[in-house]
Amino acid sequence: METFRKEWFPQRSWKIIQTNRSDSMGNVVRGLHYHFKQVDYWYVVSGMIRAVLVDIRPDSPTFRQVETIDIGDANPLGLFIPVGVAHGFATLTYRVTLTYIVDNYYDSQDEFGIAWNDKSLAIDWGVANPIVSDRDLRNPNLDDIPVDSLPSLALSISRDYTEGDYVLGKKDSY
Repeated sequence: METFRKEWFPQRSWKIIQTNRSDSMGNVVRGLHYHFKQVDYWYVVSGMIRAVLVDIRPDSPTFRQVETIDIGDANPLGLFIPVGVAHGFATLTYRVTLTYIVDNYYDSQDEFGIAWNDKSLAIDWGVANPIVSDRDLRNPNLDDIPVDSLPSLALSISRDYTEGDYVLGKKDSY
């Protein structure tokens, strides 16, 4: 099975810089994370996750929109995550292996987060007793982040996107 082709995302130059692997046990919630300088492409190698996407670009027509997608063994999809879309996942099976391709080297200065349980976003993670890292427990609610400190849609577009390729809710965006 093919899991990634550069041609699937003609709006990106896809000079793959780094690939990563994440292993998680059941009921783990990771996120919500976001970047200013990096796009992600996720593929679940084994298990099932509920991926959560939140558009946090204030100048986007889908600002604050939440999208959840169950992906993995029973629904083998790849997931493209543009700059300015906060993302996370919950593991729905006993074990999960996720690989992700990024277009920039890891940079701790480009790691930001929003509270996984932000009540204003009303996210259904699909797990009863989530296991959350200390780092993710310290993330602020979206309303506590100044709007001018969030990534913009213009920033997304300036990173090689063409209009319409990054809007949440469009099947061709993920």
